[in-house]
Amino acid sequence: MATLAKTDQDYSVLPHMPDDVFTAPLKRPEHVGEDWLEPAQTVYDGDDDAIWNDLFARQMEVLPGRAATAFLKGLERLDLSRGGVPEFARLSAELEPMTGWSVVPVPMLIPDHVFFWHLANRRFPAGNFIRTRETFDYIQEPDVFHDVFGHVPMLTDPVYADYMYEYGKAGWNAMRYNRLKALGALYWYTVEFGLIEEADGIKAYGAGILSGPTEAVFAVEAESPNRIMLNVDRVMRTDYVISDLQPTYFVIESFEDLYRQTVERDFERLYRNLPPSFTYANSAIIDVDNLVHRGTQEYLLRGGRGSGAAPV
Repeated sequence: MATLAKTDQDYSVLPHMPDDVFTAPLKRPEHVGEDWLEPAQTVYDGDDDAIWNDLFARQMEVLPGRAATAFLKGLERLDLSRGGVPEFARLSAELEPMTGWSVVPVPMLIPDHVFFWHLANRRFPAGNFIRTRETFDYIQEPDVFHDVFGHVPMLTDPVYADYMYEYGKAGWNAMRYNRLKALGALYWYTVEFGLIEEADGIKAYGAGILSGPTEAVFAVEAESPNRIMLNVDRVMRTDYVISDLQPTYFVIESFEDLYRQTVERDFERLYRNLPPSFTYANSAIIDVDNLVHRGTQEYLLRGGRGSGAAPV
């Protein structure tokens, strides 16, 4: 059976991307090579550290009781509360013996094939900049706070860390079929905006939720969004919204469940049958869904962020 990723690909060097694979064109800054890695992490000043500390404090006011246990344990294991923007070298030295991962600096969003390659080598690319006071509440391109605070604590969990590694290898397989949109939806609804069922209720493990105060409450508690148990085939056919709160969130039973549904799935057949565009709207409920909560979609129907609608 062909699983999520091909096993015969060599990831010791950046593989060649075929000409017939369609990806978003990104202009590579002159000071970085084909791996898009920065020569060094930015040296952050006192103002930058203050922004990190304020962002951290704001999130910790809302995350207890709403964030996944694995995330909160990861924060403690990496001691991210010690203050200031963390040094990637220190994070990497602490992550390596736990799950084999490291954190590396990149200047901006990087091309899909380079991102997958880093993940397939257990390297997490993190933005080498931090937002300003003017963009404190919302920044479109992920910065060091989103990447390190939101993503890196989860990499201390061995099963989740293995899922991320396998996802990186899977990217190269998806590119062969030009199904990056579908694989991107899986990333969006798990790594960025995933929820998990715990003994005392549904919690967030996705970085897009964990790094934003409004979504941390909205995703777990609001009446508006749908909450649906994860079905990988369905998720990979589902559209998503980038610049607003999600109309739908998908819930896993455990990280073992996430790994089983994805890494052990025959994706070759799925890729061959997937259409090039999405089948389902981001607010849709379909007959195969295992519903946890049917959302009212009030926030979406009132116009979302642009209308000033309350995230209820």
